[in-house]
Amino acid sequence: MAKKEKTTEENLVIVESPAKAKTIEKFLGKGFMVKSSFGHIRDLAKKDFGIDLNHNYQPQYIVSEDKKEVVRELKSLAKNADTVWLASDEDREGEAIAWHLSEVLELSQEKTRRIVFHEITKEAILSAIESPRAIDDNLVNAQQARRVLDRLVGFELSPVLWKKVKPSLSAGRVQSVAVRLLVEREREIFDFNAESAFRVSAIFTIDEGGKKSDFKAELNHRFKTLEEAKAFLNSCAGADFKVNSVVKKPSTKTPAAPFTTSTLQQEAARKLGFSVGQTMSVAQKLYEAGKITYMRTDSVNLAKSAVSAVASAITSEFGEKYVKVRQYRTKSKGAQEAHEAIRPTYPDNPSVSGSAQEQKLYDLIYKRTMASQMSDALIEKTTVNIGVGPEKHQFVATGEVVKFDGFLKVYIESSDQEEDEESATFLPAMKENDALTLKKLESRQRFSQKPPRYSEASLVRKLEELGIGRPSTYAPTISTIQQRGYVVKEDRPGTPRAYQFLWLEGEAVKHEERSEMANAERNKLFPTDIAMVVNDFLVSYFPNVVSYDFTARVEQEFDEIALGNLGWQKAIDEFYKPFHQQVEETLEKSDRTTGERVLGIDPKTGKPISVRIGRFGPMAQLGSSDDEEKPRYAPLTREQHLETITLEEAVKLFDLPRDLGTYEDKKVVVGVGRFGPYVRHDGKFASLKKGVDDPMTIDLDRAIELIEEKRERDNKKYIKSFEEDKDLQVLNGRWGPYISYKKKNYKIPKDTEAADLSYDDCLKLIAEGDKTKKTKKGKTSKTSGTKKTTKSASAGKKKGSSTSKTTKKAK
Repeated sequence: MAKKEKTTEENLVIVESPAKAKTIEKFLGKGFMVKSSFGHIRDLAKKDFGIDLNHNYQPQYIVSEDKKEVVRELKSLAKNADTVWLASDEDREGEAIAWHLSEVLELSQEKTRRIVFHEITKEAILSAIESPRAIDDNLVNAQQARRVLDRLVGFELSPVLWKKVKPSLSAGRVQSVAVRLLVEREREIFDFNAESAFRVSAIFTIDEGGKKSDFKAELNHRFKTLEEAKAFLNSCAGADFKVNSVVKKPSTKTPAAPFTTSTLQQEAARKLGFSVGQTMSVAQKLYEAGKITYMRTDSVNLAKSAVSAVASAITSEFGEKYVKVRQYRTKSKGAQEAHEAIRPTYPDNPSVSGSAQEQKLYDLIYKRTMASQMSDALIEKTTVNIGVGPEKHQFVATGEVVKFDGFLKVYIESSDQEEDEESATFLPAMKENDALTLKKLESRQRFSQKPPRYSEASLVRKLEELGIGRPSTYAPTISTIQQRGYVVKEDRPGTPRAYQFLWLEGEAVKHEERSEMANAERNKLFPTDIAMVVNDFLVSYFPNVVSYDFTARVEQEFDEIALGNLGWQKAIDEFYKPFHQQVEETLEKSDRTTGERVLGIDPKTGKPISVRIGRFGPMAQLGSSDDEEKPRYAPLTREQHLETITLEEAVKLFDLPRDLGTYEDKKVVVGVGRFGPYVRHDGKFASLKKGVDDPMTIDLDRAIELIEEKRERDNKKYIKSFEEDKDLQVLNGRWGPYISYKKKNYKIPKDTEAADLSYDDCLKLIAEGDKTKKTKKGKTSKTSGTKKTTKSASAGKKKGSSTSKTTKKAK
C-alpha cells in the first residue's frame, strides 16, 4: 500500500515515445512521473565500424548530440527516483532500448524494474507494474547481433560498390535481398511473351413458366486461332441449347486469422490504399492512444479475455448463432515476439475518434478481429453444364447462394490476384434437359498475363514467406530501397493493344479489331537500372550474402540467440571472417562493372553505340573513348532500360535536344536531362508529363502548353521579393506561405499576412527561426510512426545515437 502514496520523484517510468508517455501517466496517476527516451538513446559509433573487431566484436556505443539533453534530464530524474521503471516496447528493439537506458543512466539492479505490456490500457499498465521482471539479456543480444551484423555488411560492402560500380551506392543484408526479388521478377517480365486465345461467352434465356430469366455462361474451351473461334460461332447459329446437368454442392468459408504486422500491411494496402510505412505510422498512433494492441507482431494468438470480449460483442450485436470461438496458432517457426495479434484493446468499441486514416485502419482491425471469432459462412455452389447441339464443348455457368452469411456479415478478405474471370452470381432455377434460348454470343481474344510486379504489400508477403526479416523490419526495408534509388514506386498507364472480337448476329458471324489499354499498373515497385547492375555484381561476388536461404538462416540464428541457445559473438564470427575475405578478394580481383551493352553501329556516323550506367544514371554513348573526336552521351528516358533498349531507340536519343521552333522570339528546345524529359525556353525548364508526352514526338504547340502551365504554377508560388537582397523571397508552398533565404526556409506565423511582410519583418523572422533551430539542436524530434530498425550502416538514418562511451555487453 505504501507504494501508492509515493511522491512524483519516487517512481520514474521511461517509455519510448512522448505520445505513449502522456497516455500512461493518466493511468498511473500520483506518485509516478512518465518520461520519454524518444527511441534509442545511443547507437554504434561511425568510427572504425563502431565495432572492436580485435576484441570479440565488442560494440562501441555513443550517445549522439541530439540525445545528450534527453540523457542529462533522465539521469537527473533517475538519480532522485527510488525506482526506475523501464517500459520500452515488448520486442527485441524495445529490450535493447531498456538495456541501453540502464547502462547510460547507470541504474543499479536494486532500483530498476523492467515492465512490458502489449496494449496501453489501465488494466495492462497496472498489471505490468504488479509483475516487473529483469532485462532479458538474450533479447538484447539478439538485437545487438542484428545491429552489428548489419553494420559490418553495410560498412564493408558499400565501399566495394563505390569502387566497382558507382559512388554513393549502398548495400545491406536485407535490403539487397529485397532488391534481388524485384530484379528477378523484372527480368521474368522482360522475357515474357504473351500468348493469346479466344474465349467464348454467351447469355442464355430460360423460360420459367412464362417468366424469362437471363444468365451468363462461359465455354469450357479456349480456341487458339481466329479461324477456330469463327468456326465454333458459325456452328452455334441455329443450334439447340439444353441443360446437360445441374450440380449443387454445399461448401463453407472460414474467416482469416486476426492481423499480424504483415497481414495488416497487406490488407491496408489492398482495401485502403495505404503504403506499408503509412500503415505502421497510423497503427503506432492507434497503439499509443490505447486503441489497439502492439502493432509489431507475427503472432495470430488472442488472449482468452479478448476472445471472451469479442464473443460477447458478437452475441450482443448479431446473436449467438454468429459466434464460433477459435484459437489461432502462429505458423512461423521464427515468431520472435510473445504478444498477441493486432486487435482493438476494447472489442466492444466499433469505432474510435482520431484522423480519417486512424478511423479507417481501426475499422479494418476491428472487423477482422470480430470476423475471426464468428461462424463459418455456408455457401451453396451451383454448376450448370449446357450442351451445344452435337458440339463436344459445353458452356458452363456457375452460381453461388449464401445460405448463412456468418463472418461475411462483417468482413471479406481481399486478394492481390487480378481476377480475369467473372465472379459467380445467382442463377435461375434449372434442371436437366431444360431448353435454353441463345440471346447473345461473342468471342474475344485474350492474352496471357505477365508475372505481376510486386507492390509494397506483396513484397512484404514474399519476404515473410521466405523467412526474411521480421515484423519491425518490413517497412524500413521497403523505405530504404526506395530512398537509395534502387526502386521506384509509381503508376504506369499501360500501352494500347489490338485484339480481335467476334459476335453472332442473326445467322452471321461478325468480326472487327478493337483496342484496349494493356499492362497498366498502379502503385507497383519498379527496379531501376542501377539496381539491376548492383544486383548482378552482388550475385556474382557475394552469392551467400544475397542468398534467400542464407538471409532466412541468419534470421533463425537471431531467434536462437533470443532464446539463449546461441552466443551472438560466435554467430557473428562464423559469418564475418569468410565474408571479410570475400571483400578483400573482390576488391583485388573483380573488374569495374557498369552494365555496359554494345548495341551496334550508328548508321549515320559509323560509330559504335553502347549503353551503360554513368555518373548520373543510365545513358547511351555514341563513339569510343579511343576516337580522336570525343564520344557523345545521351541519358535514357524513364521508360527505357539498359537490358531492353534497341539500337534504333538509342540512335533517336542522339536527335535530342530537338529544336521545336520559337515562342515569344525565343527558342523552344526539348531534351532529356538528369531529372527526365524537359522543355527549355528562356532559360527555364518545364518537365514533360510522364505517360503523356514523348520527347521524340512532342510538337511546339504542346511544348507551349507546358511552358504556360509552368508559368502559372510559378506565379502562384511567388508572393514577393526585395530589392535589398535578391536571395530573400516570400513564397507559397504546399503548407502555405514561407520565407526562402539562402537555400533555407522559414515559417511565417499563422496570424501574419505574407504579402504585407516588409524586408525588416522577414529579417526578424529569419533571426528568430535561426535562434529556434540552435535551441532545438541537441533535442530530438518525436519518434516516427515506424520504429527504425537496424539497417546497414551506410543506409543512413539510425534510431538514435549516443556519447563516446564504450559499454559493457549484456551479460
